[in-house]
Amino acid sequence: MANLHMNTDTVWQQRYTLPQVVWAKAAPSRPERAVVLTDKHSDTLQAHALNVITGETRQISRREMGMPLMATAFAPDGEFVYYLEDHKGNEIGHLHRLPYVGGEAMDVTPDLPAYSVRGIGFSGDGRYLGLVAVTQEGFHLYRVALGADGASGARQLVYQDKLEFWQAELSADGGLLGIISTRRTRSRLYSVVVFDAQTGAEMGELWDGAGQSVDLTCFSPLPGDERVLGTSTKSGQKRPYLWHPRHNERIDLDFPDLEGDVLAWGWSPDGQKLLLCQSHWAQQQLYTYDLTSGELTRLAHPGGTYDMTVGPFGTVPQFLPNGNILAIWQSAADPMQLVALDGRSGARLRVIMGPDTVVAGRPWQSITFTAADGVAIQGWLAVPDGDGPFPTLLHMHGGPHVAVNETFAPNSQAWVDHGFAFCTINYRGSTGFGAAFQSQIWGDLGHWELEDMVAARSWLVQSGIARPDAILLHGASYGGYLTLWGLVRRPDLWAGGIAVVAIADWVVNYEDAADAMKGAFTMWHGGSLAEVRERYVRSSPITYAENLAAPLLIVQGYNDTRTSARQMELFVAKLQELGKAVDIAWFDAGHGGLGTQEAIVYQERWMQFAQTVLHL
Repeated sequence: MANLHMNTDTVWQQRYTLPQVVWAKAAPSRPERAVVLTDKHSDTLQAHALNVITGETRQISRREMGMPLMATAFAPDGEFVYYLEDHKGNEIGHLHRLPYVGGEAMDVTPDLPAYSVRGIGFSGDGRYLGLVAVTQEGFHLYRVALGADGASGARQLVYQDKLEFWQAELSADGGLLGIISTRRTRSRLYSVVVFDAQTGAEMGELWDGAGQSVDLTCFSPLPGDERVLGTSTKSGQKRPYLWHPRHNERIDLDFPDLEGDVLAWGWSPDGQKLLLCQSHWAQQQLYTYDLTSGELTRLAHPGGTYDMTVGPFGTVPQFLPNGNILAIWQSAADPMQLVALDGRSGARLRVIMGPDTVVAGRPWQSITFTAADGVAIQGWLAVPDGDGPFPTLLHMHGGPHVAVNETFAPNSQAWVDHGFAFCTINYRGSTGFGAAFQSQIWGDLGHWELEDMVAARSWLVQSGIARPDAILLHGASYGGYLTLWGLVRRPDLWAGGIAVVAIADWVVNYEDAADAMKGAFTMWHGGSLAEVRERYVRSSPITYAENLAAPLLIVQGYNDTRTSARQMELFVAKLQELGKAVDIAWFDAGHGGLGTQEAIVYQERWMQFAQTVLHL
């Protein structure tokens, strides 16, 4: 391992300090207005007003913990940014609105009890807000009338359910309100349900039967056009559909020449084109589809990643009023940039926002290996200069139902700079590899994921990349859980582990988690804690704590309502009673919220841990 370089002018630290643009949304009715979440002018992600034409920005939020990536929205009239105001990142609070031109934030739902957010949407004319609020009583779907000043007016409770549902998509005139629901499947497979937003009457449901999932992207942007755009898995891969809920008329768009999923990302403001993304083996290709001619056009955009979604949250490229496309782009070697693409060719027209100086990273190589049961697993690999084998970091992403695409990841680059090979895998449970691949882990969490981690290790060793005695596990959130799980279930394979905001005890975590998360845990385990308690116990690292053999470093947040502090305190206490080598670092935030400087400090600590554990 190269000597650790902790002085502030090192390349790996400079990558961390490059500004990130992690979320962007333009206002369809105000072509010059957009909002971005970036840390360009602060240590945390803050909302900035962006002039799309000139590229000028102005910071409009100053939250201590930064803006919540999973609960921020920009109204289509371009007047207000809406976000969840919570307590130190605990993801429980009230929706607030912040004026685009600057000013004080105001509570949109001051009379409601505190809640988590699982959907924010707007009518095309900006007169109505859709909201999914989650409390102990369950999931609640509201339509809120918005005044010209953005203030909330009359509010209807349109629908409520104990079972999990997401999103709050409104039709252009606000008359219809759509969600994705688990009521048919009681799993992370969905049906789309559309309601009359005034009366609450159910207007229609789109469900493709057992084992299938239907997702919702948006309604048509045109007044009077009540069609829904989304994707369905009924063909075996995700494919777009158009559906009229009032008349139950449906058109499925099949593209037999395209491998993998074809995702519906958006609708042009004039209603004439769709923006689609082919996602195959964790790589992306954008297309436009003309609804009149049926012409599918492959866009010649730069390679890399354009998808910044987190479940139904986050951001994907969108059409601008002039027909061009606004997108956040990155690759392993290129940091995040907000770019404009030509809507006809896909060529990059300009960089709207990005770093003033570029500190390039090493490219990632897409790899494929085979698990013990013959299933092919995809991953990404970066290696340092020189000949292997190298000490290696095996990384597992969070989620679990997301996938790692080629991204500019300062943490991976820091490891490679210091002589490590870095490998991250899309284990079973990841999205984009088929419905069966994603759902195979349900009811038996940890089993198939560990099979894939073990297979990755074998491939790395057999390929001469990894030293068999110097492989560390690392991950955050669900990836942190898999780090703990791998260490206690196959202790013979790993030299150590670094687990960040992890789950160690599914039982206690279910008891302490926010109500919105209990629905997810129920889906993953195939039942609630009361129904299938033995599964929660069986899949918990704390159950096998005595097996831990390698040193472990844990990083955990005090205010986390996804991976609770109490369950980690109990896990660490048990390990200490058993005399295990464990260390824990606490930070005063929720499931995220680390600023740039904190991230650098933790990266240093992780590398020092690795240096000590591996005697490098």
